[in-house]
Amino acid sequence: MEPKKNPEIDTSRQMPVFWTAGLVVALLMVTVAFEWKTYDEIDDEPIEVAMMIPDEEAQIEIPPTVFTPPPPQPVVQEPELIEVPDEEEIEKEVKLQDQEQETPPITSSEPVKVTAPVKVTAPPKEDPQQIFSLVEKQASFPGGMKAFYKYLEKNIKYPNQAKRQNIQGQVFLQFVVNKDGSIEQIKVVRGIGGGCDEEAVRVLKNSPKWQPAEQRHKPVRVRMTVPIKFTLRR
Repeated sequence: MEPKKNPEIDTSRQMPVFWTAGLVVALLMVTVAFEWKTYDEIDDEPIEVAMMIPDEEAQIEIPPTVFTPPPPQPVVQEPELIEVPDEEEIEKEVKLQDQEQETPPITSSEPVKVTAPVKVTAPPKEDPQQIFSLVEKQASFPGGMKAFYKYLEKNIKYPNQAKRQNIQGQVFLQFVVNKDGSIEQIKVVRGIGGGCDEEAVRVLKNSPKWQPAEQRHKPVRVRMTVPIKFTLRR
């Protein structure tokens, strides 16, 4: 008879558990083995660097330096002294050259244009006796035209013939005022007759000297015209 096994200590019932646990441990060990890193030990001793000294045959040959001398400096030549001939000799040579040179004949068929020299004429001199019609400053009676008409009113005598014929109007006189203010060349431009023209000429001729006209700040002769009015008083 086979002995009976105690079911509590029977290991066959726990085999799946042990097998699963072993498989897990094995997988863990394989994983750790792949992931495990190893480091080499580094010695603290200094590293000696070996310098590579080339062989004599491998040395580079340096070509010798060729020294070139500087270019020679230019030689400064002193100027040659030239003797200048005397003035008399120069004049003789010029005369001989003028005699040797001959003017070539003109063979061109085109006419030669000869321009006459331009004559520079001086500006005409002003005639001291010239009579102006327009001036910068006009001649005037002493005291102005109001004083002139007062002089006429005081000195004119109405002609008797003009009174009898009842003649009235204006007599226009033309005259020249000289440089000294005197009056000349009195002439009747338009008259009214009856003796009024002659009376107007007489009064103007006996008038005091006028202030002369000026042109360029100089006194000049000027021609003027003034009216003289005759009016009968009733």
